[in-house]
Amino acid sequence: MTKAIITVVGKDTVGIIAKVCTYLAEANINILDISQTIVQGYFNMMMIVDVNDSSKEFGSIVTELDALGEKIGVKIRCQKEEIFTKMHRI
Repeated sequence: MTKAIITVVGKDTVGIIAKVCTYLAEANINILDISQTIVQGYFNMMMIVDVNDSSKEFGSIVTELDALGEKIGVKIRCQKEEIFTKMHRI
């Protein structure tokens, strides 16, 4: 299994989760775990996904999620799990 971490941060608006999840479903990316909060109007979501069976290459996923984020007014970041883990260990 090839896991990736997706984070979504920005001003809360209607449809953020739906648009991100629709993209993932269309790319055959399975959501393994998801957490989201809204604090004083700011949306924050973190997902662990399985990109192993995706119909797209990882670089394309990163680029397309970034473009989707710009379109809906949030910042979407996607990193492979091993990179995320190494960047965030103490």
